[in-house]
Order: sequence, then structure tokens, then C-alpha cells
Amino acid sequence: MSTATRRPHPSKALLLVNAGQLLTLRAAPAKSGPRRGSGLKELGVLKDGAVLCLGGKIVSVGATRDALRDPWLKKHRKKVIEIDCAGKVVLPGLVDSHTHPVFVGPRLVDFEKRIEGASYEDIATAGGGIRSSLEAVRKSAKNALAAKVVTALQDMAAHGTTTVEAKSGYGLTVESELKSLEAIKDAASRWPGTVVATLLGAHVVPKEFKGCSQKYVEIVCKEMIPRAARRKLAQFVDVFCDQGAFTAEETEQIFAAAKQHGLSVRAHMGQLSETVLGPFLRFDPASFDHMDHVNEGDIAQLAKRDTVATLVPGANYFLGLKEYPNARRLIDSGVPVALATDYNPGTSPTISMPMAMSLACTHMKMSPAEAVAAATINGAWALRLADRKGSIEPGKDADLAVFDVNDYREIPYWFGANHCTETVLNGVPVSHR
Repeated sequence: MSTATRRPHPSKALLLVNAGQLLTLRAAPAKSGPRRGSGLKELGVLKDGAVLCLGGKIVSVGATRDALRDPWLKKHRKKVIEIDCAGKVVLPGLVDSHTHPVFVGPRLVDFEKRIEGASYEDIATAGGGIRSSLEAVRKSAKNALAAKVVTALQDMAAHGTTTVEAKSGYGLTVESELKSLEAIKDAASRWPGTVVATLLGAHVVPKEFKGCSQKYVEIVCKEMIPRAARRKLAQFVDVFCDQGAFTAEETEQIFAAAKQHGLSVRAHMGQLSETVLGPFLRFDPASFDHMDHVNEGDIAQLAKRDTVATLVPGANYFLGLKEYPNARRLIDSGVPVALATDYNPGTSPTISMPMAMSLACTHMKMSPAEAVAAATINGAWALRLADRKGSIEPGKDADLAVFDVNDYREIPYWFGANHCTETVLNGVPVSHR
């Protein structure tokens, strides 16, 4: 079952021409699965490239001179929307595979307390953290939450993102979690990009269940998951498995319930402490996210699988941490790696995938090419959308991002600046000039 939401395809043809660099991300025919190892650097760069899109799909990819000779295009060119990308870089629309957009306001007290030296756990104990976002979400109407999500999606698109995974997780009651998923669905229907909804009812144990987390886990398993699945409000179930959140045993229970109801799974893993990953692999998780703490044995197992390690350096940056996920160890061991913003009000309030890419290069020593692949094709694999997203190839969805730079390496180089001038979302062009 797929609940990736997108608007109907536009009928008008779209042609992007004269791209200084066109990053296709096409893989060799014999290769399948997410990019790993040296494959992360294979960007399939074309100079003076062109892309023709029709009906929301990519029809052809190649050199501009060849595209302009096409008989069909010659005949219909006056009816085609044309975008001149001279001196610019065109790449697949960025895939943000880990976000938490259903919240009402920022957590400024957390921000100040952290600056003063309080730890993540100290803030949570004092009533801050995830739990502090609950009351506003519980009280808000679905329409108000949807409006917040739409604004976030539009801001993300302005930075080159065309596909977004959106989690619930700031309600933590059956009704407020379903309301959050409904808000995501509503927002997705008003945005031309693609949204993948995730139920994160197991974000933390709400205070009303303090000391009896098993009762809350049963609510997640017996009420939230069945109802979300029955109404097709989510494709994935996520769990925050870490100290102060849910145990490994509780996570397995929730994963089992998700699978029973036809939902795929993913998890926050290894952000604050190490959890042995082996027991979860039988559930075929799409991704493990954060992965600051992971042992060599688990790395060896992940290197043999298509489960993606999604790294979110924005959280480490905003929390002021000295250590970041060891991307080099993961990549060099053959683990497929993706990048995401972790957009949320408490630990990573950024909608910018280029910023996440910059942090990956400077703090995790990923090359610019690896960052591009991790933010496109591997993000698509983390959402199980790689058959449609993440590369510029005929037959795939027309998701493209145009950056006003001469070289793709400038995208992570100019940190804190947005050079995206256009995005194409399922064939719909949106200018950000």
C-alpha cells in the first residue's frame, strides 16, 4: 500500500535546456538498490543538458542540441513551457526523507536553556522537549495544522525539495495523531510535490503514561496503527527507540503491529545511545535514522541490506554537539546513506536540504558528490520511491531542482544561502526568483 500523495499530472509539456551541469544520477544498468561506497559519487553529469517532461513524467534526457532536433519538439515547441538553465545546475528534486512538520510553534525556552548548558535529557525532565509541543497540537484544529504543513512544504520547495516524508508525533493521543495525519494528507493535496506520511505515535511516552509505558504501547499497537492503516493515512510507522523514549522490546512490539496491518517501518535509532539493530532487521525497515551510535557488527549487517542509514546533521548542529554521525565509517563499509533535515521545532528547525548537505560535507566529511546522491536517489530509496524519484531518467516523475551556480559543489559550499531558482514538482514548474 502506498500513501505517497501527489496532485494530478499537468498536461503541458516542459523543457529545460542549456543546463551547464545536468546531474542525472542514473546508475549503470546492472546496478540495483541504493547507492553505496564509490557508487555515491556517480552523478551522471551531462554538460549543456536538456530534459523534456510531459504529463508529469520525464520523457527524454540528453544534450540540448539533440533535444532541439527532436521532430516532436520542433512541431510542438510553441506549446512547450521552456526554462533556460544556461550557466545553472539542474539535479533531481531533493528528497527530504525525515521531517516532523506537524507542530504549532517554536520551542524557544528549549533553545535558551540549551545555550545555558542544559542537556537534552535535562530539558525533557523539566517539561520541555517533545512533550512541550503536545498541548498546542492537541488543541489545534486540523485546518490550522494543515496550513502550517503547507507553509513548510512550500518553503522546502523553495530550497529544491520536491519529495517530503512527514511524520505525526506531537499529539500522542489516538485522536490527535490521526488528526495530525489528516493534516498531512490535507496539506499534501494542496502542494504539487510528493508527501509520504509516517505515523510516529511512538515518539515519546506522554506524561499521563509515565511509569506505565506498556499501556501506551498497547494503545499505539491496538488503536493508532489499525485506525491509521484502515484509513490509509500513513505508509510508515516510526519509533523513537532510545534512552528516555522507547525500549528495543517495545519497538519490536510496535513494528510487529505495523507489519500486521500492512505498514512499513522505519525508526529513530542511535541518536543518544547505542541500540543493537539486529533484532529489528526481520521487519525489513526502510531506514534507521540518526545513527550517531552504532557498532561494527550492525554496520556489517547493514552493508548487506537495502535499509538506508539516514543521517540528520542539522540536529547535531542545532544541539551544539561536538560529534556527528560517522558517515565515513558507514560509507566506506558499504552502508547506503541518505541525508535529511529532521525539520522539527526542538532540535532541527531547518527546511533546507542544501544546509544539511553542507553540514554533511564540513562535519561528516562526505564529498559534495556523496551529499548530492544521499539527498536525492538514496533519500528516494529510504522512502521506497526509487522507482519514481531521485534521478533524472525517462519514465520517472518530473521532479527537478535548478540552482543558480556554475558547479554542483557550490550547492553545499554556499552554506546558509539559497541559490535554488526553480523547482519542478511532478511536472509543475515553480519559480523562486
